[in-house]
Amino acid sequence: MKTQNASAFYHEMHASDGAVRDIYRRYGQWLAALPDGALERKSAEAELLFQRLGITFAVYGEVDGGERLIPFDIVPRIFGTAEWQRLEQGLKQRVRALNAFLHDIYHDREIIRAGAINARQVLNNALYRPEMQGVDLPNGVYAQIAGIDLVRVSQDEFYVLEDNLRTPSGVSYMLENRKTMMRLFPELFAMHDVEPVEHYPQMLLETLRESAPTDVADPVIVVLTPGAYNSAYFEHAFLASEMGVELVEGQDLFVQQQKVYMHTTEGPVQVHVIYRRVDDDFLDPLVFQPNSMLGVPGLLDAYCSGNVALANGVGTGVADDKSTYLFVPEMIRFYLGETPILSNVPTWRLSEPDDLRYVLEHLPELVVKEVQGSGGYGMLVGPTSTKAEIETYRQRILAQPDNFIAQPTLALSTCPTLVDAGVAPRHVDLRPFVLSGREIRLVPGGLTRVALKDGSLVVNSSQGGGTKDTWVLED
Repeated sequence: MKTQNASAFYHEMHASDGAVRDIYRRYGQWLAALPDGALERKSAEAELLFQRLGITFAVYGEVDGGERLIPFDIVPRIFGTAEWQRLEQGLKQRVRALNAFLHDIYHDREIIRAGAINARQVLNNALYRPEMQGVDLPNGVYAQIAGIDLVRVSQDEFYVLEDNLRTPSGVSYMLENRKTMMRLFPELFAMHDVEPVEHYPQMLLETLRESAPTDVADPVIVVLTPGAYNSAYFEHAFLASEMGVELVEGQDLFVQQQKVYMHTTEGPVQVHVIYRRVDDDFLDPLVFQPNSMLGVPGLLDAYCSGNVALANGVGTGVADDKSTYLFVPEMIRFYLGETPILSNVPTWRLSEPDDLRYVLEHLPELVVKEVQGSGGYGMLVGPTSTKAEIETYRQRILAQPDNFIAQPTLALSTCPTLVDAGVAPRHVDLRPFVLSGREIRLVPGGLTRVALKDGSLVVNSSQGGGTKDTWVLED
């Protein structure tokens, strides 16, 4: 099996002279010994497995509204123990600071009074929820589940691209990717000491138990889904099944005397923890969107009264807004008294006149994002955009500069990926999933997303990206 190499970007398997890096050595030997067509046949087998399991997602806005298989690449991404341990330390540090920030802005607002972040950035944010002011949450945790997106640009240099603290998705793909690889390539797992990830659902369940009201010894936990038409419904059902808890919709729950109950065939059952995959705006029609059919009337009152826990908490979005992202290194210094282990990508705030001027002059070179965007939607990748697309985006920026941030076009690392031409380098990022209860936990690995189109830097599945299994090995 021949592989192509490209030296313009850091290649995680091959050094600049084409030699295979030590962490990939055994895998590289196995790959080189494969007969022609073997990997392609395994890839087709993987696709059939995903079809049978119904591992799909929907793309909003498409005319047919149909479900798609997320493309799965069967060439794994490999990390060593030492580099993973550094990432793990940085991720835990970052999530501790983000949760401290969320607790602070809904309580004493010390970071605002100290001048480390301005009040307007927080209080005028569309995702700030004044209803949460003064509400105490179990363990002081607002984001029990965080998906932190990382990119690599060199051997030792990683950047945090964004923090996902509202309803981060993708962990089901991480788990199913590993199951599929173990089924297709048992010999590879016999050759490599790969750290496990399959215990994630039990870690999630333990985190949710720890998030229950303090006087509840054996909490009833449910997963709240918007329903089968949601793009991530497979994941909602998958996680509920793996944890052994009920998957419910808003109509399955009701509030009585500030407590949440679930309809069952044996009568109402009180619910103590809701892992919700419904956005804030749709959670409670008595407080937020009055026409929402997805939430539960009275839920916020029960939540603020301490009778039910929500994961993630209401109001977490203010901390994963892309304009708030700029302040996370300062949060780490302010709340933890530590130097950030993981760096942010250098970022321009277009609400600042000097930043706006610079970005407008350099649009063809930059990546511009909506501050509350997600899924790769609504962004401009200057180097791969046409003049017309850039000019159209310029007008959007001028109409509402506060709605955008800009970043340099990073030289994202590449990993070997099976494409039509064989195994070739493609750009990747990584989303580890960090769980916060009484302690912070994460499995060794995460969801590697890969831009399958040659030269593309956009890895989102909604934009044509795929996923890989992520291995952490003993060095």
